[in-house]
Amino acid sequence: MTQTTDVVVIGGGVIGLTAAIALQERGARVAVWAADDPADIVSTVAAAVWYPSHTDEDPRVLHWARDTHAELGRQAGGGVPGVVARPTRMLLRHRPAGLPWWADATGDLVAEPAAAPYTTLLRFTAPTVEMTPYLAWLRERVEAGGGRVLRRRVQRLAEGFDVAPTVVNATGLAAGRLAADPAVHPARGHVLLVANPGLTTSVRDEDDPAGITYVHPRQHDVVLGGTYDLNAWDTRPDPETAAAIRRRCIALVPELAAAPVLGERIGLRPARHGGPRVEIEAAGPGGGRLVHAYGHGGAGVTLSWGCAAEVARLALGD
Repeated sequence: MTQTTDVVVIGGGVIGLTAAIALQERGARVAVWAADDPADIVSTVAAAVWYPSHTDEDPRVLHWARDTHAELGRQAGGGVPGVVARPTRMLLRHRPAGLPWWADATGDLVAEPAAAPYTTLLRFTAPTVEMTPYLAWLRERVEAGGGRVLRRRVQRLAEGFDVAPTVVNATGLAAGRLAADPAVHPARGHVLLVANPGLTTSVRDEDDPAGITYVHPRQHDVVLGGTYDLNAWDTRPDPETAAAIRRRCIALVPELAAAPVLGERIGLRPARHGGPRVEIEAAGPGGGRLVHAYGHGGAGVTLSWGCAAEVARLALGD
């Protein structure tokens, strides 16, 4: 492996796999080290709808979001497994001073008045992703490009330098320990899955005083959410939280009232004070390159492809 690997990507979630593909497209020989089976990673739990949730305005983040929206749109048009471009409605309870900072990234967002208790309705197209088939497709792309995806849990990021001169740290929540970054913290997310009664439009009410509320249809089910509990590490089911999520979603979309619950998912989003960390530092023997790519919180899918392009640029020195 030492002779044939240019970059080791540590982390097998959506950030790590898209970074690996971007690196391969620029000629790098890549290995991905994934600590867990794909079924056990937080990327699989994600509702995975394009939207920069809980992400502060930042020109660099806007660039990533725009590029990712465009790439996911192309993938939806190309029949990539799990990717669908859906009409989206976002209901606001407070009249905004203007369009949201991320509006330009959608390419088609319009605002119009809404009936009480709302003030404004935002309409735009948002790519949605079913993560289980999508992560499998990403892995297949890495392997088709000559890369390897290996199960390996590291104790130190420096382990990657044993086999490659460049390491990408896409370890998500584990980056708090591996990169000694106290800004990293969990944001617990709880969603329900219910049978789809025929819905095709995503609906979101982020300002609901009872909690964040969103309804995201998929092919065979609907994702109902949710929560964004900072510094909460407990991933055990909470029946009261589940019941509250269902009540809020039915109030938002009454067609869900008779939809049977199929299951629930709880995961810890890898949030970070100050926003995502995507930067390079000298590390390893001979000043090897260590590129950090973590802290995307609930916007990993939303920023993935734009972020991957920057990771590849940093890693390959362009």
